[in-house]
Amino acid sequence: MTSELLEQALVEEATKKSGLIWVKGPGVPARALWHVWHEGAACVVGDGPGEQPLPGLADRDTAEVTVRSKDKGGRLVTWTAKVVELASGSEAWAAAVAELKGKRLNAPDGEAVPERWARECRVLRLEPTGGTRPLPDGSLAGAPLPSPATTRQPAPAALPRLLMKRRKRK
Repeated sequence: MTSELLEQALVEEATKKSGLIWVKGPGVPARALWHVWHEGAACVVGDGPGEQPLPGLADRDTAEVTVRSKDKGGRLVTWTAKVVELASGSEAWAAAVAELKGKRLNAPDGEAVPERWARECRVLRLEPTGGTRPLPDGSLAGAPLPSPATTRQPAPAALPRLLMKRRKRK
């Protein structure tokens, strides 16, 4: 009984303090998501224009959540969550959106963000199902997604000399 309570406290405190969680669904790769801890669950918003993608997460019943340390960035705890999509306009949805709105940085529509979320986005609750999972061994880093913004050209030969001259002048 006490170990269950300690695990529950660890999940809650670690998730509350972390601004970012890694969420992985069955058949869905892990994705970093910003969230808020509200009424015993991590709440996330996404799948709309200008919001974080939640690829396939709302279509799953469960997900695996890995919480990182806010100061060091290392993995603290991994827990299993039940995925619940909140119905737009419900009391639970309104309460979760009020918390999420306070944490949403640089929203393009400011105070009108709840209306846009109601029309275009999904709000999900990730409810802990009890217990923690063992932390995975090794790196979970994935290959970067292809992008036209990447380059493979070498740096110009004169660049190091130019940078050193600027430092000497200061």
